[in-house]
Amino acid sequence: MASEITYADLKFENASKSLGTKSEPPTAPKEKTSPHKSNPGFPKVLFPSLLILLLLLAISFFVAFIIFFQKYAQLLKEKKTAKEFIHTELECMKENLTMEEKYWSCCPKKWKSFRSNCYFISTANKNWMESEKNCLRMKAHLLVINTKEEQNFITQDLDRKFAYYVGLSDPEGKRAWQWVDGTPYNKSATFWHPGEPSDPHERCVILNAPQPRPWGWNDVPCNGPHSSICKMVKIHL
Repeated sequence: MASEITYADLKFENASKSLGTKSEPPTAPKEKTSPHKSNPGFPKVLFPSLLILLLLLAISFFVAFIIFFQKYAQLLKEKKTAKEFIHTELECMKENLTMEEKYWSCCPKKWKSFRSNCYFISTANKNWMESEKNCLRMKAHLLVINTKEEQNFITQDLDRKFAYYVGLSDPEGKRAWQWVDGTPYNKSATFWHPGEPSDPHERCVILNAPQPRPWGWNDVPCNGPHSSICKMVKIHL
């Protein structure tokens, strides 16, 4: 009797264990993830970034092209201006200082040579300031007269019907005359017509020869249209 109870109890316990085991489903094996495996979302993020980068590069290139084009156009303009005023033809003569030192002394074509300077007579009627700018574009200044010999040389080719601006002016109207190249004004080397200068409001100077007077200086308003004379130092080669 006792043996049957024990058997029955054991059988029940075994059955319970079997039932308990079947009630819990087996756990599925976990999938190992590899840290080196590529992220499928990465290309989706990379593509817009590349697109933005290419767009920025295209904008930068376009801006650089515009800047380059503007500078190139400005350079062409400057070259064109330079071509109009750079002296491309020279008339030269050999000068010997010593047996060892020899060089060519040159003036631009159509300029006149006197001692160490070159002179250009312009027949264009401009005011004093425009006349000086015209000389500056040719690497010169309005005429600065230092001696009577220099004035006599230049006036021999002038037309008495015209007046010619020189590089002497009185900017402040105080009779403080100034040469455009900074040469000091020397009262003992001036060639004014009798009675000139006559008017403090006339602040610029012309070289003229009204009949029957010889060539001399006269003060005039600076805005009047006159011919002019440019002067530059000779080019040495």
